[in-house]
Amino acid sequence: MRLTPILMLTAGIIVTGAFVNSRVHAQLSKDDVKWINQCIADNKGVPGGTAEVVRKYCMCMNEEMDDNETRSVTAFEKANPKLRAKCDAAAGWK
Repeated sequence: MRLTPILMLTAGIIVTGAFVNSRVHAQLSKDDVKWINQCIADNKGVPGGTAEVVRKYCMCMNEEMDDNETRSVTAFEKANPKLRAKCDAAAGWK
């Protein structure tokens, strides 16, 4: 009967993880999604940019941008090379 507490703990961890993950995605506004999708399109075909790496990079850059930013992620990254390098590293871009 020791298995039941382990199963309950595992189920609790899974439910908590799903809740936390959904909270992160819920915080993205329609505007965020628009800019992230544009960034992904702008970086399509760039060497070393797998779909997952590009998505992580674009999400990182979007997070670094102020909510009142009017430039695209691509324009923002050109003006902020330090943030670009930070997001390159965070995304695992090689």
